[in-house]
Order: sequence, then structure tokens, then C-alpha cells
Amino acid sequence: MLENIPILSLLLLFPLIGAVVTFSLGKNPKAAKMSALVFSAIPLVLSLLMLTEYTQTSGGYQFMESFSWIDTLGIQYIMGVDGISVPMVFLSTLLVFLAVIFSWDIEHRTHQYMALLLVLELGILGVFMSLDYFVFYIFWEVVLIPMYFLISVWGGPRRSYAAIKFFIYTHIASLVMLLGIFALYFEAGNYNGYYSFSMETINAVSPFFSDTFQIVVFGALFFGFAVKMPMFPFHTWLPDAHVEAPTAGSVLLAGLLLKMGAYGIIRVAFPALPSGAEEWQLVMVIMAILSIVYGAIMCLAQKDLKKMVAYSSISHMGIVLLGFATFSELGIAAGVFQMFAHGLITAVLFMMCGVMQHKVGTRNIPRLGGLAAKMPYAATFMVIGFQASLGLPGMVGFVAEFSVFTATYDAFGWLLLIPVISVAITAAYYIWALQRTIFGPLTKEVDTEHIHDLYWYETLPLAVLSGLIVLFGMFPGLILDYIRPALGTVVGLLGGI
Repeated sequence: MLENIPILSLLLLFPLIGAVVTFSLGKNPKAAKMSALVFSAIPLVLSLLMLTEYTQTSGGYQFMESFSWIDTLGIQYIMGVDGISVPMVFLSTLLVFLAVIFSWDIEHRTHQYMALLLVLELGILGVFMSLDYFVFYIFWEVVLIPMYFLISVWGGPRRSYAAIKFFIYTHIASLVMLLGIFALYFEAGNYNGYYSFSMETINAVSPFFSDTFQIVVFGALFFGFAVKMPMFPFHTWLPDAHVEAPTAGSVLLAGLLLKMGAYGIIRVAFPALPSGAEEWQLVMVIMAILSIVYGAIMCLAQKDLKKMVAYSSISHMGIVLLGFATFSELGIAAGVFQMFAHGLITAVLFMMCGVMQHKVGTRNIPRLGGLAAKMPYAATFMVIGFQASLGLPGMVGFVAEFSVFTATYDAFGWLLLIPVISVAITAAYYIWALQRTIFGPLTKEVDTEHIHDLYWYETLPLAVLSGLIVLFGMFPGLILDYIRPALGTVVGLLGGI
């Protein structure tokens, strides 16, 4: 059905057209919202169509599109998806569509806000679908621009500081990554006799690169991706960016932008430099465990609900890296599934932080309390989000984390005891936050007369995400059946454990 349709290019084209159209509707905020809604709905429909047409048993790339762009430099427009990227494309289109709906009350420069969400979608989808290193890097950089403006224009009181810090950290990291990409380009050219940025072309000869080259270049690529995830100690930009970002910005930052770093490791660093990955394995394990435990402990100390969720993202993305560092099929598949699961869960969590700020006027946990009686629907979604994030069985987070820990025990034995500590800490800070935020007596700081429950544009995204959290928690094979067949080449290069 999709054989003759350039579906991947259409996935990029509609957000681009939508951004231009939406931006031009500056004098009509309602039309700008409807434009953004339509042009974010079309990629979602296309991604669902792609999911249904994708052949799960195939481990290679599908829906391939390729044409030469700059012949003299070996730059090509190559798009393709496999079982690793297909779930992330679906997640991207879903979260942007729901973020547009959740932002229905935006009144300040509405057309610019909605247009930036679509530009952000364009960049993210380009990262997940590009099979040319140069094009991959262009889309990687495109993502920084809309997120910078979303934070700096529609953010909180310290928005300028947070936006600049976000930009500097991630841009410097991406420049180091670019050096690694150019190193691959020139080294592969020496073997092939011609230069190309094609991932498949470079990966075909990368096992013949010297060990020293692989170790150094893998370090450069890993640094760029680790900052984006972000891993301890490169994490300090994330809490500031989340706290100051508007709600939709936080949803997309945690749900998608952090996943770009993890995706880069599995798509770029591992296949291109397998020997380098093996030498860096211990570093990855240490950084993952430090991020898991540090993020969980920091959550206990937070008074701002949004900052607590931000630190929890550091902890949960550490679980992704730990799964990857096992070099096993189970661990890597679980890491990719954790990326998907965390995207769904963190969207609910940050949406609820936005609800608390808008409805109650504060995210300060000690000032909240007893809100379940006044906001029953909001309280329900908050409980679902918190329980999913702490790994309650039957929800999507449990399957991902349990699989990562199983693979960790198989690979590293009783070293598992250190990251498992975070499970108890995570349960502690989420249950404690729930008790203080929505249960117990109402505090004096809560204005009970003006509190109201969720509006339709808040209820709909939260209900969809909550339903998917349970659906994929009960039937994880719906996503894992895409992921597993695509891992054969990566696991084979790494040698397995």
C-alpha cells in the first residue's frame, strides 16, 4: 500500500508546511491553533499507517527513500526506518499532537508558539529517520532552535538563563559529536576510496577501523549523546530547562529530546564503532548507575513538583543506558522499550505539573495538599502517572525496567544491587509526593474557591496517554515485536555477552 508513497518525506513535509502556515496566522489565534492541530494530526495518521504496514519480522530498513544531494561531498538524502526508529516516530507524532491540544489555552503569541512545536516535530522526526550522518546532524541542530525559543519566550521567571544554558550545553556537545562524525567520514573514505556520509556505507567498513581510532571517536560521539540524555555529570542543564519551560516544552523535552541522545548511541555509536563501545562499556555502566541512583536521591530533596519529575528523568534515562551497556539483545531491546515507555509516562507527569501550576498557582509540594477532593480527575491522572513511573506491574514502566534489570544481572551479576536501590527510593519519593500533594487535608495556601478540575483540552491528552501506558504495560509485545528483529546486527557487532 505504501510502496509508491514517500511516507517518510511526507512525515517531514507536513510539519514544515504547517509551521509556515501557522506562523502566517498571527492575527487569528484560533486559526493558528486549528492549523497546528491539523498539521500535527496528519503526521500522526501517517505514523499509524506506517506501523500497520511495517513488516515486523524484517530486521532491515523499510520505506527507504534516497537521492543524491551534494555529490562532491558524498552527502545524500537517505531516509529509512527499522524496528528501533518506528516506535520513536510514532511516539514523536503522538506527543506533538497531544502537546498542541494541551496548549489550547496559550494566548501569548499563539501563532509563533504553535509553529515552533511543528518545527520541533520536523527536527525530531528527521533525527529518527535519517540514514546519512550529515543530514542526521542538520536535523539534530534544528531541534535546538525551537526549544530555545519555547523556553526563552514562554518560560518561567528564569527563562533566559535556562534557555541559554540549555543551548550552550547541548550545542557544545553536538559540536564534539560532529567532530566524531567527520572522523568517521574521512576514515571510511580511506578504506572505500570514496567519501560518503551514508550510515550504511560507513558501518560496512567500520569493523576494520583501528582500535585506537574507535576508542577516541566513540568517546566523542558518546559525549555528545550523553549530554543530550543527559547522564551524570552532564545533567545540570536539564532541571533548569524543565522548571522554566512551558508545559508543552517540558513534555517534548523529556519525552523526545532526551531520547535523541539514547537513539544516537544505538543508531550511530554502536554500529559504527563496536570495538570502541566495548572499551567504553565500563564507563557507560558507571555513568548509568550514578545517574540512576543520583537522580533518585535528588528527587527526595525537591520541593518543586516539576523539578522532582525532571530529576526522575535523569534516573530513568540512566536505566536506558544501563540496558544498552549490557550489550545483550534483551538489555538493548529493554533499553529501547524504556525510551518509549518513559516518553509516555513523563508526558503525563509534566502535564500534571502544568495543571498544578495553572489551577492552584503553585508547584511547591509543601504548599499543596488535599486536592483529590477538589480535582478528582486531575488526582486520578496524577496517581496513574506516578504509579507508572515507579514501576507498578501492569503499566509500561514495569516491563521496561524489569527487563533492563534482568539483563543487567545476566551481564554483571550482583552489581545489579546498586541500581536496584533506586527502585525503593523511586517508590518513596513518588508516594511521599502523592501524599503531600493530593491527599491529606487542604493547606491554607490552596484557594479552594477558585480551584476547578481539568478542561477538555487537558483531559483528552492525559486520558490517551494513560490508556496507552496501561495498554503497552499489559501487552508489551505490541512494541517489542518491532524492536527485537532490528537488533541482530548491533548485537552481532558487539559480540553479545
